[in-house]
Amino acid sequence: MELEREENKMGVMPVRRLIISMSLPMMISMLVQALYNVVDSIFVAQIEEDALTAVTLAFPMQNLMIAVAAGTGVGINALLSKSLGEKKYEKADTAANSAILLSLLNFVVFMIIGLSLSEAFIRTQTSDPKIIAYGTTYLKICCGMSFGVFFQITFERLLQSTGRTFYSMISQLTGAVINIIMDPIMIFGLLGCPKMGVAGAAYATVLGQVIASGLGLYMNLKVNKDITLSVKEVLHPQKDVIRAIYAVGVPSILMMSIGSLMTYLMNLILIVFSTTATAVFGVYFKLQSFFFMPVFGLNNGLIPVLAYNYGARNRDRIRHALKFSMQLAVIIMLAGTAVFEIVPGTLLDMFNASAEMREIGIPALRIICLSFPMAGFSIAMGSIFQAFSESIYSLIISIGRQLVVLIPVAWLLSLTGNVNLVWWAFPIAELVSLILSVFFFRRLYRRTVLSL
Repeated sequence: MELEREENKMGVMPVRRLIISMSLPMMISMLVQALYNVVDSIFVAQIEEDALTAVTLAFPMQNLMIAVAAGTGVGINALLSKSLGEKKYEKADTAANSAILLSLLNFVVFMIIGLSLSEAFIRTQTSDPKIIAYGTTYLKICCGMSFGVFFQITFERLLQSTGRTFYSMISQLTGAVINIIMDPIMIFGLLGCPKMGVAGAAYATVLGQVIASGLGLYMNLKVNKDITLSVKEVLHPQKDVIRAIYAVGVPSILMMSIGSLMTYLMNLILIVFSTTATAVFGVYFKLQSFFFMPVFGLNNGLIPVLAYNYGARNRDRIRHALKFSMQLAVIIMLAGTAVFEIVPGTLLDMFNASAEMREIGIPALRIICLSFPMAGFSIAMGSIFQAFSESIYSLIISIGRQLVVLIPVAWLLSLTGNVNLVWWAFPIAELVSLILSVFFFRRLYRRTVLSL
């Protein structure tokens, strides 16, 4: 028998204030997340450019781990929030406990992959022995101790799904701050710590993730009253709940994994020009996160609001939430375009940029950032696909943008021998993504929201 609970704020709070209250903590925490990603690479760049290149080559595998964790989290988020909106509290509890078991299983898979295949993965991208050594060391540590990232993301998603984004922010901030503090200590051997170089950067990353995951578990047990976690429930998952999680989660995992494949293929295209061109691509990926991560934070705050009000059949709140979020996302991305256009050299100098890196990097940043406003609009529109369990649309858009357009266009432009032309593949691909996003958004909106 389901017990009646107090109405969640996602169904009653004024929409704009709700979106801000849900998204702002995640936007702030993701900004700090972006900061620690950048700081990590800044410190690695102080070792030498080859170390920065190695971390860039390791990134696709790191990103794949995050894709599996975050994609599973999207499925959890949609099912849990929808169940709460429908007052199906036992189903929400089962979803939360199943999430913990899935995190454990995902960690075991990537631990095995990382410990056995890291060197082979780096070797597929370069034959430079120094870069191979750096990349293998970094990747083995990040994968072998990846339980931190899987549990951190899961516990944060449980907090987000029930509207407790402030506590999710605390978890993310804690992990990021620990990483930022420990990076120079472990890389350069400060305060009595042995000098570990690239390995130190990896250990600092996983240490922050492990502590954040522990804090996330504590906060779910103490303050998340909408769900009940228990070891018994974790060890006795229900197949239909896991199936429902991955009905939404698998398309999201595939969509995010495409990003890993895209970065891997771009590395192969760019390294033909030089290892510096590949390093520039890695620097761009770190820098763009300052603007993309807040938009993803906005998206993460929006998804449970849409899912809850879809379950509650409240059309007006869905419409207002979408409109406000799209406007905010485009404004953030316009700010990103302005920064990349005005001070690209200053951004590159943070990474100890050589003259060659500046020569390649300045036009690269100015060209790629033209795609930012279109990306912001597409990301905000895509939230409805995840919230309404139609992630297949996001998958189609992602495949179209990154594999059907971006990589082939980048490869064709690389045949000119001019690396500056390769960067135009990004705005071209984002335009295609925008067209597809609008088409699928209008189709789904008519079928779901307008029918409520």
